[in-house]
Amino acid sequence: MNSGNGAVYVQTNDGEHNEIVAYRRSADGRLEPAGRVATGGRGSGKAHLPSQGSLVLRNGWILVANAGSDDVSIIGSEDGALTLVDRVASGGSTPTSIALHGSRAYVLNAGGEPNVTGFEIGEDGRLIRLSDATHSLGEGSDPAQVAFSPDRRTLVVTDRASDSIHTFALDAEGRVRDHVTHSSRGATPYGFDFRPDGTLVVTEAAGAQVGKASASSYALEDRAQLRPLAGPVGNTRSEVCWAVVSSDGRFAFVTNFGDGTISTYAIAEDGTIVLREAVAATTVEGQPGLRDEALTRDGRFLYALHADSRRVYGWKVTGEGTLEPIGSVDGLPATAAGLAAV
Repeated sequence: MNSGNGAVYVQTNDGEHNEIVAYRRSADGRLEPAGRVATGGRGSGKAHLPSQGSLVLRNGWILVANAGSDDVSIIGSEDGALTLVDRVASGGSTPTSIALHGSRAYVLNAGGEPNVTGFEIGEDGRLIRLSDATHSLGEGSDPAQVAFSPDRRTLVVTDRASDSIHTFALDAEGRVRDHVTHSSRGATPYGFDFRPDGTLVVTEAAGAQVGKASASSYALEDRAQLRPLAGPVGNTRSEVCWAVVSSDGRFAFVTNFGDGTISTYAIAEDGTIVLREAVAATTVEGQPGLRDEALTRDGRFLYALHADSRRVYGWKVTGEGTLEPIGSVDGLPATAAGLAAV
């Protein structure tokens, strides 16, 4: 499979007929509509799906969590054409986030008794549920995101209800062997991203307190072991949601739902972070709704979904980590959630 170059994907999260909307990316980063495909499932039908990673890409495959029908779809991309390949039960209820590394995927089920459930992607694109690969996060959990560490030896889940970070040690076959729960440095841990060396940057929404958003960084030491490095480091904004780390590992970009802005943190060589710009970019000034974000594979462009204005905004990322606006595209439904880029 070949995902091609220069594309951004968003899921509509429609409560009846969930779809993937594709945008073609030009050399200067600007987007134009390039079609859509049904996932075969249903989204939550609600605005502001509270998760990062409901739509993920790898090696020409697009995986999407259908939160309303409790299943996951896999879509193939060949020369820009999207085709639904498979749809399988997620292993729980209300799937909202997917971790993907190579042919292994773990789905975060946020409803009922939250859990993570493992799958293998076959050569034909079919999703195969792994035996003995569903692991509970505990009753009352409110998970926000699941992702693999860069070395694929650890699975990480942030938990807003308990102000904690769950880590799962994985064996050589990618199956969970141990579960450790760590206290978050800041309140309401939300989205996160890794630097290639395993440094983890986590956003903290502080219970939606105005002006109290923050982020913290951690070192991943051996399987499932986290060591705090810095934080919570405030950014003076409100309701921070998602995080992505620049391709060179020097910066973290975080979206602030409360006022439609993006803040930038600088990441030092030792993994500690400092606030670089409280407002590095603005979408709709003062209007809440900025959520999902994604960097292109080459790290040159950053895109973010502003759900309330139903638009995807884009920026060119300079060598010094500043963000230069390159416009936006509209036409998305108010329920739109999940954004991925190549």
